[in-house]
Amino acid sequence: MRLRIKIFSILLVLCMLSGTILYAQSKQSAFEDRSLFSLNKTTVRIWYTDDALTPYLQNKAVAFSESRNRIRIEPVLVSGLEYLEAINKASLEEDNYPDLYIITNDSLEKAYLAGLALEIDNGVDFLDEETFPASAINSVTYNDRLVAYPFYYETSSLIYNKTYLENMIADEELDIEVEDLIPHTIADILKFAQSYNAPDQVEAVFKWDVTDIFYNYFFVGNYMNVGGKAGDDVSLIDIYNSDTISCMKIYQQLNQFFAIDAKEIDYDSVVQDFIDGKIVFTVATTDVLSKIEAAKAAGECDYEFAVADIPDITQNYKTRTMSVTDCIVVNGYSEHISEANSFARYLLNDNSGDIYSLSGKMAAHFGVNYGNSNLDTFTDVYADSVPMPKTIETSNLWMELEIAFTRIWNGEDCNTTLKNVSESIMTQVTGEAFEEETIPDPTDLDITDGLTEDSD
Repeated sequence: MRLRIKIFSILLVLCMLSGTILYAQSKQSAFEDRSLFSLNKTTVRIWYTDDALTPYLQNKAVAFSESRNRIRIEPVLVSGLEYLEAINKASLEEDNYPDLYIITNDSLEKAYLAGLALEIDNGVDFLDEETFPASAINSVTYNDRLVAYPFYYETSSLIYNKTYLENMIADEELDIEVEDLIPHTIADILKFAQSYNAPDQVEAVFKWDVTDIFYNYFFVGNYMNVGGKAGDDVSLIDIYNSDTISCMKIYQQLNQFFAIDAKEIDYDSVVQDFIDGKIVFTVATTDVLSKIEAAKAAGECDYEFAVADIPDITQNYKTRTMSVTDCIVVNGYSEHISEANSFARYLLNDNSGDIYSLSGKMAAHFGVNYGNSNLDTFTDVYADSVPMPKTIETSNLWMELEIAFTRIWNGEDCNTTLKNVSESIMTQVTGEAFEEETIPDPTDLDITDGLTEDSD
């Protein structure tokens, strides 16, 4: 009898223990099954390298997550060194790899060929030409595929001291508007310099960084072809032609009018001199506006400035600036492709102007409410710009052009210098020694001819 009771008691205890374990397991599984709770969120990581973007991305990540309670956006600031290599390694070996990442458009071919860039969802419909400039669409096009979202851009244009032009009109009692004094050609600037009674603090009517290709490329941008409109076709390369030679010969002539020492000049010093009122006209990128705002806030600048279209060289030779577009790329290894595309589109649909106020960046689409006409002018210039090419074979062209511009500015032969650049690039493209047929030097290229003619 006692044995039966003992066995029954043991069985009862076992049943109680089993029930407790089952209850605990069911309770644990209930908490682990996040589909039962609002905490069940898909994490989408976006990598970026520019800390200036941090406030904007964090702000938009929170707003997006609140509007879509099943998606959590995690912005991750990483080093820009070996960036694509780091993305590739993380995607292959780690759990915390990016679903999205931000990269300049010139690296898109490399990213796509490495399997790190997916063609975006319904790209043709989303990137319509009413909302996005052709430059933005071309910047993310590779082999007729839209492989990224154009996020923000950088380009250069003409900036002028508006206060000086207003004072000139008042002092000379001219019956014109400031807009009538804005130069449409470099020849117009020369003409302006001839008649301008400059204040004592003005050291140069026109000064820019002649050593940086970003501020010089507009001289040849309308006539130099590197990879076609999307910059992705190595069969379309035309660096050395009569028009680029002509433009560079005129560029060289400017050294006698604007005595700029290529050994001494740099962009930051030019911008500072411009803010200090030592320069009337310059060529600058969008960052100049925030630097002007900071100087005004510190009480270190009493001038008003404005942005204008980049001037043509002469009436016969037109200009186009270069642009770089930072793009949002959907990682080819992402397991959350739909959510990644959703957040990218959310950022590109933002017309609030927060991207500039929070990060100092300019959105690569129309319709943004900046509340500043100078920013709108920069966007118009960007719309007509030449996107940085993305072909791997031409990746060092910009360094070679930068050297070539400096040599030409300092007096070396334009024809020979451009020919050498072209041969170097074409040797890389074709994989064998390439020699250009020499083009005869253009004649009758005198920038001073524009000084005796009225420019439209």
